[in-house]
Amino acid sequence: MTAALEISGLYKKFGEKVAVDHVDLNVPQGSFYGLVGQNGAGKTTTLSMAVGLLRPDGGSARIFGADVWSDPAKAKSLVGVLPDGMAMPERLTGREALTFLGLLRGLSREVVDQRAGELLSVLELDDAERTLVIEYSTGMRKKIGLATALLHAPRLLVLDEPFEAVDPVSAATIKTILRGFVAGGGSVVLSSHVMALVEQLCDHVGVIDKGKVAAAGPLDEVRGAGSLEDAFVSLVGTSDEGSKELSWLSR
Repeated sequence: MTAALEISGLYKKFGEKVAVDHVDLNVPQGSFYGLVGQNGAGKTTTLSMAVGLLRPDGGSARIFGADVWSDPAKAKSLVGVLPDGMAMPERLTGREALTFLGLLRGLSREVVDQRAGELLSVLELDDAERTLVIEYSTGMRKKIGLATALLHAPRLLVLDEPFEAVDPVSAATIKTILRGFVAGGGSVVLSSHVMALVEQLCDHVGVIDKGKVAAAGPLDEVRGAGSLEDAFVSLVGTSDEGSKELSWLSR
């Protein structure tokens, strides 16, 4: 079966710093895949290259067999993306933003209107659909970003830190949507540095450390007999600085 997302040898260097060092990952169809790592480990750079937002210095990425860089139109029609810090048209309302982006996708006005209404309702944004995006809270921004990612009915969702700074109620709504998407045959890649969240949602996981894959596979195989957090700390190690104390705080 063709992988939902196949990453082969992705490489990216910024100046003298190697941000992503020949990363290989395979996301099976129908999986809920968690990509975990410390801040600055290379998760965002990897996903940005995988979906066509950032050109790699080497390697390739395929979405359901379509090469992201040689066949971008096909690849991007199959994926919905929620980048970290996604910029939105802030002087539009939620419905106007969905309409604008849906028409850019080539959807008919009738289809856009129907799907926008359903998304705003399911994501509990229907009461705010006439509110400008600039006035949205962080949780509302995450939800409208997810709505834009789902609007064209993709087969794969790639979400970079979708729960960061999101309140518990909004987080619960987003989790329900994503579980339903996977149950309906979709595939999800979710990046996070919160191990408990990944254990709660994901069936596969990849651990990124210093731009390299430290481990990847089914969740139970990667975490072993302990928790994912235990496995993660064992894989990436701990800094000596973490064991030091601040003497001036001691009483």
